[in-house]
Amino acid sequence: MPQRVASGIPGLDGLMQGGFLHKSSNLVTGNTGTGKTIFGLQFVWEGLKRGEPCVYVTLEEDPREIHEDALAFGWDLKKYEAKGLFKLLYHDPAHVGDLSSVILEELEGMKAHRLVVDSTALIGLTIETPSQIRRRLVNLINSIRDSQACTTLIISEITGDNMLSRFGIEEFVADGVIVMHYLGADSKHARALEIRKMRRTRHGEGIYPFEIGPQGIVLTRPD
Repeated sequence: MPQRVASGIPGLDGLMQGGFLHKSSNLVTGNTGTGKTIFGLQFVWEGLKRGEPCVYVTLEEDPREIHEDALAFGWDLKKYEAKGLFKLLYHDPAHVGDLSSVILEELEGMKAHRLVVDSTALIGLTIETPSQIRRRLVNLINSIRDSQACTTLIISEITGDNMLSRFGIEEFVADGVIVMHYLGADSKHARALEIRKMRRTRHGEGIYPFEIGPQGIVLTRPD
């Protein structure tokens, strides 16, 4: 059986044969306010609790804000930074040309088991053509998958009705795709997710409600 990596999201791993595939690259995508960054932090926190070295790369939020976001759920990332198990790396999106090499260097130095890249939305900030952006994303995801033994979450966002990511390429390169939805405050369940794709995995095919509470994201049973 393929080796699995626990997501840290209660209720999710049972929907994908025990977790993400070891060494896979997975897209977590959705509209604003769906909890994508929380998902990434929760994935990293699960690894840290297991003693796994983890790297979190932020292209958008200030590292101080990431730490504060995590502390809101009781996740003290600085404790693991002090132990040398965690690295929070801010990379200026204006210098995406060296992003792959910077990430690979950190992964090798940490011997990281888990990586989160948050998010791909700003990769196109200083690149003019869609083809260049897509080439950059393909190279980034493939270089991480081919060079390291870590399991990766790539966070993106949905910007159109028929899109699963900002640039329309991430979902094709990734091994797995999880789509997060905001259904609105008037809905019985404000948020839900679906597993759109998961290679070499029998996965749930429904829309699964979840809540964001004191312990982070928790899937709930639909009523």
